[in-house]
Amino acid sequence: MAVQKEKMEEMKTFWGNRISFDRLERKIYARDMGVMPSMVKPLVGNPIPDGIVQPVSEEELVHLVNDAREAKINLIPRGKATSGYGGILPVEGGLVVEFNQMKKIIEINEDNRTVTAQAGVVWNELEYHLNQKGLTLALYPTSAPSSTVGGWLAMGGSGFGSYEFGTFRDIVESARLVQIDGSIVTLTGKDLDLVSDCNGITGLISQITFRVKKQRFMTIRTFAFDTPQDLGQFVKGIYDRKVPIWSMSFINPEAARLKNRLPYHLHHGTPVVDKKRTYLPEKYIIMLSCTVDRCDIVAEDVMELAGKTNGVALDDAITAHEWETRFEPVRAKRMAPSLIPGEVIIPVDNMAEVIEVIENNINHSFILEGFGTNRRELVLLGFILHDERTFNFNLAYGLAITILKTAQKYGGRPYATGLYFTGFAEEVLGKERVERLREYKKNNDPQEIMNPGKVIGSSLISSGISLAGTFEPLLRVFGNLAKSKPPGEKLFVNKKGIPEDVAWYAYACSQCGYCVDHCDQYYGRGWESQSPRGKWTYIKLVLEGEEEFDQRAVNTLLSCTTCEMCNRTCQLDLPNESSWLKMRGLLIDGRGFHTFPPFEIMVNTLRNEGNIWGGYAKNRSDWVTEDVRKAITEKSDYAFFAGCTASYVENDVALSASLLLKEAGIEFAYLGNEEQCCGIPMLVSGRWEVFDEIAAKNIENMKKTGAKTIVTTCPACWLVWDVYYRKWAREHKVDFPFKAKHYADVLAEKIEAGEFTIPNDIGRKVTYHDPCHMGRAGHCYEGPRTLINAIPGSNFREMRFNQEDAHCCGSVLSLIADPDIAAEIGAMRVQEAIDTGADTLITACPCCRVQLKLSRDIKQMPIQIRDLATLAAEGFGYQIPESDAVMDEKWAVFDRMIRTMTPWGMADLMAEMIPDMIEAMPDMYKGMMKMIIASPDMAKEPMITMMKGVMPSLFPSLLPDMMPKIMPKMLEIVGEAIPMPQYLEEQMPQLMPKAMEVLMPKMLDEIIPYFMPKMVDYLRGMK
Repeated sequence: MAVQKEKMEEMKTFWGNRISFDRLERKIYARDMGVMPSMVKPLVGNPIPDGIVQPVSEEELVHLVNDAREAKINLIPRGKATSGYGGILPVEGGLVVEFNQMKKIIEINEDNRTVTAQAGVVWNELEYHLNQKGLTLALYPTSAPSSTVGGWLAMGGSGFGSYEFGTFRDIVESARLVQIDGSIVTLTGKDLDLVSDCNGITGLISQITFRVKKQRFMTIRTFAFDTPQDLGQFVKGIYDRKVPIWSMSFINPEAARLKNRLPYHLHHGTPVVDKKRTYLPEKYIIMLSCTVDRCDIVAEDVMELAGKTNGVALDDAITAHEWETRFEPVRAKRMAPSLIPGEVIIPVDNMAEVIEVIENNINHSFILEGFGTNRRELVLLGFILHDERTFNFNLAYGLAITILKTAQKYGGRPYATGLYFTGFAEEVLGKERVERLREYKKNNDPQEIMNPGKVIGSSLISSGISLAGTFEPLLRVFGNLAKSKPPGEKLFVNKKGIPEDVAWYAYACSQCGYCVDHCDQYYGRGWESQSPRGKWTYIKLVLEGEEEFDQRAVNTLLSCTTCEMCNRTCQLDLPNESSWLKMRGLLIDGRGFHTFPPFEIMVNTLRNEGNIWGGYAKNRSDWVTEDVRKAITEKSDYAFFAGCTASYVENDVALSASLLLKEAGIEFAYLGNEEQCCGIPMLVSGRWEVFDEIAAKNIENMKKTGAKTIVTTCPACWLVWDVYYRKWAREHKVDFPFKAKHYADVLAEKIEAGEFTIPNDIGRKVTYHDPCHMGRAGHCYEGPRTLINAIPGSNFREMRFNQEDAHCCGSVLSLIADPDIAAEIGAMRVQEAIDTGADTLITACPCCRVQLKLSRDIKQMPIQIRDLATLAAEGFGYQIPESDAVMDEKWAVFDRMIRTMTPWGMADLMAEMIPDMIEAMPDMYKGMMKMIIASPDMAKEPMITMMKGVMPSLFPSLLPDMMPKIMPKMLEIVGEAIPMPQYLEEQMPQLMPKAMEVLMPKMLDEIIPYFMPKMVDYLRGMK
């Protein structure tokens, strides 16, 4: 039941930008965490949906189901796709209903200890809000950083806390369900059978009310065992004695071994060796958790049992490590790069036999994690490490049947049904529930609109799995012969122009979604293609030949703000951001795609005047006052690097920072008008050859100062000097004797040494925004806070997301890609600052200040935006002129430039030049165009039709000769459209032609679809 084209247009009118029928977006939504072998994929069918829709309310869900029912459109609900059972995959077309915008916490009832939340609320987010009221989750999944409450109920889940509280369904008091007839029912008690474990086949869960518990400190203990028999006896003893723990989880020796072998964290491409790294004993390790009020009772039983079963208590470091990494169950995928899942539920009494048989029957690297539930059952999450790119992966996949058959032999069953295990529905759900669900579907959804083919449906893949069980002994033989390389990060070959390390990471990505919610591109734009998970999916599609790189994909990589939040949240610790950076250079500098057009203007201003703002190089040091000049020396151990934005726009930052250095007794050298842009705009925009030119100039000039420490006002400048120039110098075999520091860190050192004191009370309530290029990129968190707290009357308070978890402001790349999206991203950060009760939001980054101020002004939000240096200078009584008006003036130019240089903006520009373009054409084409214009209306249409067919292919060859002739008109129109200061207006005749020479050949394919209708209207006389 697919969506017809006419219906698509109708739905776009209602849903606006919350519905997508885009081909690539649909491909990205056609997957979950599971990876199907190439030989099995045909049995799944076509999992690509016809579209994706994002409701925000229960009322919209009602509208959606009514519309879908009348148009016979299948609906497939999707939380965060953190399961691997295919429950969120379409099998017969239809719309994926994504719940990412239904994430309101409706009520937290402290008296009853319940919470009511929309289905799209993520567990970790809910836990934060519960903690503010002294409450905590009773249980949660291993995927809590990304999975949703609605998804876990629909999937039927057990996890941390299940030993005490059971499955999620056990603590649910009610769930509201939007049925296919548009009615809403509230389900309680036994009626919850209609939603729990049902994957949305009965309707769309809109909200859930469930029990939570009082927050108490948790005591964690870990023990190691040599054999599954010892572990099994220990676990059986825990159940027999009814030891009142909260949670029980365990791993096998192979899981411990691979945790020990994980690669070190990469920071800007360089491994960071952790000398305090925790190593686990390569044994069966169990982790027990209980609330502190029970720990005395628990400890006695647990220690006695451990002694009887040869268990060894592990030290606090290992215990803390296992607790802190409890949300990283598939981190070993980093070294596979593919996993074959085998997830089952087994009786506690048969634990040892099941584990022993599975491990003996599988001759591949096999990792296992397990949980105890209050039904005297264990959930085993098993994964075989392999490589999906190889034919052997198809054969090894049969070993998943071995795991299932072993569990069944000892009284177990599959963990869930989804799409793949519908043939086992009665084992998973029970015969009575299955009959009830079939009766419900027959009476309420006879057209099978709600998530068809799942749970109790029929499918080729499920039939195939059922049949495969018959041949399990034979499949096991071939599966064990189908070897893969031993686990360990081994690079692929360079393919499709994608570097081998990036290709590895694309396959290694677990699709867990931990990177999604806190990615500013995702919450700013709302679609998976913009998230890190979506980017890895796209790169994998390219590697597999399903997609080719195009300008749209390049734009997606370019839009990333390089905030590195995805590096922070990734459970596999993939170097995401540095991979996007590498791809930018390869695609733009190497493959000929264009960067965002405004960067081409910057290229030329950089080469001509050494800065990105278009100011003259001779004016770079105009901000320097006599007071500052007294601190400047020709040579010094310190050099002050003001940067472009502080030099040309936010003079108050350059002036304040340099005066603070003077107050701290620091003399410094300054390059003055010889200073060049640090070059980071060229690095992140893919114009690496320009970055090389700048790096060489700045390093050579800085050496003349004799400086050892370079002090910057801008975190990006710091990052370039301390990281990227150092790497550049090493690669080019250039001596690099510098260490870079942000002014806040330099002053913090003086404060801590008792050599710098700020005298005056500023009487404010401030909060601080951590710049990404200073925080996650450089781990510089304490220096700014030391300086803030040294300012009398700062009354500092932290935002919720701070230091390594701080959200991005939305600048600079998103700002240049799409100012409106950047404004939304920045407004979220500003609101977070307002929520602290602060009257002033400060940052230590001139670029962050621009974005935060723009967002504040656009949204009219009540808070001041200041740079840290200006606030500290205020504490010395300096009257520093504010730069707000200059920021507004200079940004207005950039904003108009950005909007003018979009494909649609360029089409509008060209439309104004159509007469000039016709005059600039070769005589033959000029004559043809004039003939069309002069022809009677009846004769025009055939000629216009012909012109529409040939002109798009002709433009690329005609334009190079036309551009010099139409450039004066283009400059005139641009001058009228963009209010420029005199210095920029003077330079435009040199800047614009060079930019257009690079851009137009590359952008024409994007511009033509917007331009041709305007050309046709002109020829028809519709000017």
